[in-house]
Parts: sequence; C-alpha cells; structure tokens
Amino acid sequence: MKQFFKNLFGGETAALESLSAIGVDMHSHILPGIDDGADTLERSLELVQAMQQLGYRKLIMTPHVMSDFYRNTPEIIREQLALVQQAVTEAGIDMELGCAAEYYLDEGFLEKLDNNEELLTFGDKHLLFETSFLNEPLNLREAIFKMRSKGYKPVLAHPERYTYFYGKFDDLVELREQGVLLQPNLNSLTGYYSPAAKNVAEKLIDNGLVDLVGSDVHSLKHIGAMQKVLSSKYIGKLLSLPLLNGQL
Repeated sequence: MKQFFKNLFGGETAALESLSAIGVDMHSHILPGIDDGADTLERSLELVQAMQQLGYRKLIMTPHVMSDFYRNTPEIIREQLALVQQAVTEAGIDMELGCAAEYYLDEGFLEKLDNNEELLTFGDKHLLFETSFLNEPLNLREAIFKMRSKGYKPVLAHPERYTYFYGKFDDLVELREQGVLLQPNLNSLTGYYSPAAKNVAEKLIDNGLVDLVGSDVHSLKHIGAMQKVLSSKYIGKLLSLPLLNGQL
C-alpha cells in the first residue's frame, strides 16, 4: 500500500475511500461530558460510529487535563471510557476503544511528574501533551527532560498549530532530535485551522518528521472536515511514512 501511495506523486493524487490505512486514532475528545468534546453519551456514540465509517478500527480517546479548566483524573477518564464501551457494545458497533489523556503543560502537570502521579499513556508509555498555542512555555525543555527521565515518550500534539514555532521550523526539528514525537492533526492538511498550520504540517511530512497522526475530533463538524482529507494533496505522502498508529 505504501508503494501505491508513493506512485501517486508522479501525477494527480487520487482520493482515498477511507482512512483505514491509519487504523488507530490516538487523539480525540469523544468521551462524554469531561472536556470541550462530546457533551453527551449519545454524541459520543455518533462520533464513534462516524470514525468507524471513516475506516478506523481502534480509538484511543484523550480528554484534556488542565489544572485550571479540566481537572480530569485517570479514575474519571476510565469511568467515562467504561460507559462508552458499554454503549458501543449495546449498539453493536465494532470498534476497539482505549483511553489516555492530552496533558496541558502547566505547573500542575510538572507537579504530577515530580510526584510520580499516574499519567495516562498509550502504546509504549507514549505521553500526549500540548502547550499554549501562542506563547512558548519557558519550561518546555524542562518538561520534556522530566518526561523522558521518568521513562515516558513525549508526544507533542498538533505541533503545526503552535504559532510560536512559525518561522522557527528548526526548533521543531530540534525537539524531535531530543526525543519528542510529533503528531499533526489530519484536518491541518486541508487548511482547516489556518493556512500557516497547513504549511507547517506539509513541511513536517516533506521532511519525514511525522511519527503519529491524530484526528483531534471534538464534534461532528470535525468529522465532516475529515472527509475532505481523503482527497487532500498530502494524504498519500503522509501514509507513506512509517507512522506508529498501526502499532498501537
């Protein structure tokens, strides 16, 4: 299949029928009522079914954890996962479900690391984190060092969306060289967030710097946008990379 996608670049890229080549989504906000994603169990079911129709076979759902807004704990997240798993089973939807979290880099997160609190991960201790979109945290390198020293494999969510990296692409390269895995959002390939985010996402793909790709689905609006990803110029090139999604 990878060779098929590579062959597309000699001419016009053909639209895909699904995202089954990705198989596993590791970034979404589908668990109900605990962050800015799905607000009800019914909405969660709609999103799970929509993701199945897009070709996914497994969803690792990652609610926000933020000290000031979303004070989710592993217990809260697992409780909501159990609710969705039961509802999916009762609805006869064939989808494997798991959970982790998207941790916001704040003082509370650093305290969790310092205190050896349980952090929800996926795969081989992959730890998904995000930062402010506008301002680079002064403690970014410190946080990365702490994550790695605790045995975690840090995954930077949607690196293409952080405006403080715009014009500083080498800084992203440096982070990856320091052991940070990079996870762009699929919808960035169509310019959903901004032309600048699309440009950075494409540059990451061009340079083979994408380790994982996520949907970051919050609502059916994101699902609708993902339909356009199937015919985007860069989807074939993305899928030709050795993404880790299929191993999760």
